[in-house]
Amino acid sequence: MKLSALSLRLRILLFFAFLALGGIAAVSGALWVGHARMADSSPQDGFIFAAVLAGFLLLALNAGVWLLFDENVAKPIERLAASMRARTHAQIDAEIDAKSSQYLGDLAPAANAMTRKLGDSASQTAHSIATETARLNTEKARLTALLSEIPVATIMVGAGDRIVLYDGQAADLLGRIQTPRLHACLFDYFEAEAVETALAALQGDCGEVDAQLYSSGARHPYPARIRRLPEGYMIIIDATALHLDPAGSRPLVYDFELTTAAVAQRVEEMPLSALTYAVIDTETTGLSPRTDQIVQIGAVRVVGGRIVPGEELDLLVNPGRMIPEASTRVHGIDDAMVADHPGIEVAATGLHQFCKDAVIVAHNAPFDLAFLHKSAPACGVCWDHPILDTVLLSAVVFGASETHTLDALCDRLGIGIPESQRHTALGDARVTADALVSLLKIAEARGFETFKDLNAEMKRHTQLIKAQADTGIAAANGGGRP
Repeated sequence: MKLSALSLRLRILLFFAFLALGGIAAVSGALWVGHARMADSSPQDGFIFAAVLAGFLLLALNAGVWLLFDENVAKPIERLAASMRARTHAQIDAEIDAKSSQYLGDLAPAANAMTRKLGDSASQTAHSIATETARLNTEKARLTALLSEIPVATIMVGAGDRIVLYDGQAADLLGRIQTPRLHACLFDYFEAEAVETALAALQGDCGEVDAQLYSSGARHPYPARIRRLPEGYMIIIDATALHLDPAGSRPLVYDFELTTAAVAQRVEEMPLSALTYAVIDTETTGLSPRTDQIVQIGAVRVVGGRIVPGEELDLLVNPGRMIPEASTRVHGIDDAMVADHPGIEVAATGLHQFCKDAVIVAHNAPFDLAFLHKSAPACGVCWDHPILDTVLLSAVVFGASETHTLDALCDRLGIGIPESQRHTALGDARVTADALVSLLKIAEARGFETFKDLNAEMKRHTQLIKAQADTGIAAANGGGRP
């Protein structure tokens, strides 16, 4: 009879029976050896030797039983619990791997049955939600098309002068000043004085006033109308004279939940779902931050627990040196592709603007940050952002004993990685962002409410997974994600 066919209670009984019998055998064997030594020494020496030998044998026996228990019971239970959380909170449809829990009796099949039942109920609800979402998306597409035909750039601003909506034409306008960013401060793009003067001129909670806005830094003038709203205000800029993109090539970007969202000063105290994240990835000429250079940067923004459509960076970077063929085989970038692109000074400055007021997220973040820190003196920027490493976050959610490469993580979360996008900076940033959204939901369900709570738990796993992460980087052999 196979051991996996036995009941869970019987298998645990066998563990303790083996421990008891092994202990008896260890003590008996030690006494026999100690008795044999009495002929060549005193009885006292024989008993001391027997006691020492029995102690070592019992330690070895307990270590062996613990290893068996850990491998066949403890780890599978931890893995099963993490899988159940992932399927409950990250809405993964895949079945729980019963083979990895084969020695836990009926626990894995029962968990599968429960999650399948919950999934069936959720799928019925999801079908209704999907129907309504499709209708709303159709209306959103119509609204986007309508706004694109009207020659104005529209920006809606909420609490703390944070941008909560911008259309495609506003995206073009904002992009001429800095990278468009949902929930960014309006004053990153326009000087505050003109806006505040116009708002002060408005009477009551409603009304509209003409204003002359100036872009931050360059002080380019933009004639605008500012309209007071019940929550915040709206800026309307005539797009005709500015030759803004009228085709609506960018989606309408908004999140009305941000309209009244408080802007906290301390990231550590903010709820995980309230933070803004900039998920980044780099491809490089090699694996050494000391001697190698960045050749590509990809970044995606996550606001309010959702990936913001259209808010991406995909930058090729001229490394100022030859790209080794071994690295090109990994990420597909050669010297000809980067020849006409700017160096790291320009690219890193753009990335720094993209990451403003955000938590920087990367898979094995020390690798990417080491290259960015090296570029800081040339760019005149400081990379002092809060950091979240999805390798550590994966260890918190799934346990340090699991594999935490990007491929393994996405496989557990049911995230597909198109082969054409793997080992491209933007492609890896996108899937890392998808993983982040799911991992944060699971972490919140486990009781990690603030960034401070999560960061403290992640620090516990730093040394546990360092060797695994280093092994993954070496396997990558060419810059990028393990």
